[in-house]
Amino acid sequence: MFGRGLPLIPVLCGIAVRIVAAPLTRVRVEGRENVPASGGLLVICNHASNADGPVLVGYLAPALGRPMTMLGKEEAMRWPLVGWGMRQNGVVGIRRGATDLEAFRIASKTLDDGRVLIVFPEGTRSRDGKLQPAKEGATVLAVRSGAPILPVAIAGSHRFWPRGKLLPRPFRGMKVRIGPIFHLAPVAGPDRREAMRRATAELMSHIAELLPEDQRGVYGDTAAAQGTVDSH
Repeated sequence: MFGRGLPLIPVLCGIAVRIVAAPLTRVRVEGRENVPASGGLLVICNHASNADGPVLVGYLAPALGRPMTMLGKEEAMRWPLVGWGMRQNGVVGIRRGATDLEAFRIASKTLDDGRVLIVFPEGTRSRDGKLQPAKEGATVLAVRSGAPILPVAIAGSHRFWPRGKLLPRPFRGMKVRIGPIFHLAPVAGPDRREAMRRATAELMSHIAELLPEDQRGVYGDTAAAQGTVDSH
């Protein structure tokens, strides 16, 4: 189930997530065939719940079969036990509101070293489960690194563990959908701001296509323009 390239502690953490989740929810994973076996990989994912991180550890990590680095909020790294678990699973704490230079350096090195980097382009959890406008950091990273991009969508996590709720709500299922790899073309044109906006919309459209229509949010029209009609 878990790839041989994963260290022991992340494997155990993933198993623990599955054991805890089993009586509370059902998590289905689709698209494992889209995951490359090696090379630098930028994984982009929507973010609607505190459940998203554990879901990635417990259900995406086995599909990847190798260690992953994830950018997360620094304050969470100080939480007892949770912070330890995050560090053991490759989470790097980033200060909110601080310059993106350090995050970009860590992210770039991860990709340059041929490893897996996971980012949430929205930067924070959605309040209602719908995609919100993404920050441009993931777009800049994708364009400058030229790394292949693997879109991942977690559907239903906002119902299982809504933002603002202390505990999850049992018996609400989740689905992890892994899409085909894509690349972003270099950003060009006289109006760089508009070019970056279009590139970010294109990047997010690949996540939106994997989500049910009621979670596509501000990127619903973009996903529709890509020809997606499946309501999943």
